[in-house]
Amino acid sequence: MKHIYLFLVFILILTGCTNAQNPKVEITTTLGKIELEIFNDKAPVTATYFLENVKNNVFQDAFFYRVVRMDNQPNNNIKIEVIQGGLYFDSIVDTKPTIAHETTKETGILHTNGVISMARNQPGSASTEFFICIGDQPNLDFEGMRNPDGQGFATFGKVTKGMDVVKLIQQQKDNAQMLVERISILSIIQK
Repeated sequence: MKHIYLFLVFILILTGCTNAQNPKVEITTTLGKIELEIFNDKAPVTATYFLENVKNNVFQDAFFYRVVRMDNQPNNNIKIEVIQGGLYFDSIVDTKPTIAHETTKETGILHTNGVISMARNQPGSASTEFFICIGDQPNLDFEGMRNPDGQGFATFGKVTKGMDVVKLIQQQKDNAQMLVERISILSIIQK
């Protein structure tokens, strides 16, 4: 995996992508639009993978399906606030390739308000599922306490417009953090 990471960094340097303006992505949902800046300069593995998924229309039929608020995580000592989206169904997600884990210690992109990050189980298991932070979430960073392995989650971009839509999604009715009615992602495109 380390060789893949080094190869991707080499390609980005060779093509000059590390000096270019970071790409912008627009997520259109049934509740409105969310615009992102993708930090391929700081998180080349994760950002490149996400942008490839966008380019290849992997997120067709994706949803925002999970909302985490202070009031719906009674059994967690470490509370967070996020919305989570992606392909949702394990039968689909499990068929997608996974990527090496880029920690916040490596990238310097912390889980602050509006940051987008990859959902995962074990380090190196992230693929298509992502979440957006609502407020600062330091317990999701490297050495944070939310995940027992202490590796945190891989951040790769930030909301530049549409945090009102993110908050509106978070306020939708849920059952144990899963939305009663999933919010369809109508499109994810690179601008």
